Amino acid sequence: MSFFSEIYNRRNSNSLKWDKMCEIYNLEDTTNILPMWVADMDFPAPPAVVDALSTRLKHPIFGYTFPDDELKHAIISWYKERHNWAIDPSTLIFHQGVVPAIATIVETFTKEGDKIGMSTPVYPPFFNVPKAQAREIVTCDLEEVNGSYMFNFDTLEDMFKTGIKLYILCNPHNPAGIVWRREELEKLVQLCIQYDVYLLSDEIHADILINKKYTPLLTVAGAENAKVISCIAPTKTFNIAGIHAAMTVTTSKELLNALTLNGLAHGSLDLNTFACTAVTAVYSEGAEWLDALLTYLKKNMEFVANELNSLEGINVKIPDATYLMWIDYRGTGLTEKDIMERLLTKGQVALDPGTKYGEAGKGFLRMNVACPFDLVQDGVERFKQSLQ
Repeated sequence: MSFFSEIYNRRNSNSLKWDKMCEIYNLEDTTNILPMWVADMDFPAPPAVVDALSTRLKHPIFGYTFPDDELKHAIISWYKERHNWAIDPSTLIFHQGVVPAIATIVETFTKEGDKIGMSTPVYPPFFNVPKAQAREIVTCDLEEVNGSYMFNFDTLEDMFKTGIKLYILCNPHNPAGIVWRREELEKLVQLCIQYDVYLLSDEIHADILINKKYTPLLTVAGAENAKVISCIAPTKTFNIAGIHAAMTVTTSKELLNALTLNGLAHGSLDLNTFACTAVTAVYSEGAEWLDALLTYLKKNMEFVANELNSLEGINVKIPDATYLMWIDYRGTGLTEKDIMERLLTKGQVALDPGTKYGEAGKGFLRMNVACPFDLVQDGVERFKQSLQ
């Protein structure tokens, strides 16, 4: 049996994905509902991280810990070998996750009432976190053609002209799974320089590449002259989101000092003992596991695309990156309320509604296919049953 084929029972394990559906979908009983919503894999973490944590647990003292040179070397080597990105270790700041890092960046470089820009549809914390900090959200829809997206730089510049202070980028993109081209990123960087806008790049999905190579934002022409902060993490890649760990990278000493000062003010600069152990392990020994994962994911995606595209009114493409599929159901004529009700009550499968990612997501669903193939098959059958 493939490492990724074994089905683990995650119910009653405090799993957000499996045990929170009643609250998320406002249902009384979700015992028979298959969750294919939140970006959390149903695969075990790499043996390397399990072994490293087991070894660490044999030392029964869990005192204060710091990210050492071995950990930093593992991160730097990974990004150099995997993505040809040479990261200076002095530019790394540690956080308890990418969302907390986003919150820190928003707090550090903007103030109440400032405008935060983003291109929708996009990951919900991009607008939820700034809203909670009393910032004003300004959106610009990505240009969508037959389920594929691109930047419209004319409308994007119009948004910049409104006086945004910070723009948040998703690279690779969640939910549509796009890997942005280098020339697109260069144009975005130039806009940020022209209008003196901070550029926050969430690159958490950078390793989950299905069809294209990802370009780290800090490697594009002009990035050294822009106010760029990139957020990276191993948590999506290796399914260790419950072990909170992320890093920000910026080549600007001014931005680095400001973020460091904010971290000191909140006492939130280091990783905990188990995060240090896990991050070192996955970046040192996780490459073979990841390569096998990507092969498995692509087969899952090919199956889903083949099956769902045979349904009337459904259009789905294999993404460039992520383990998420962005399903266009506009051809069915169903409203979001109708299709969600059918999915949850008739098919008994939980997907994300598109408007969770902004109004630009209307007519779409997000499906997580990072699970054993038997569950993918089950989910597809449930989807079909929903539309019958």
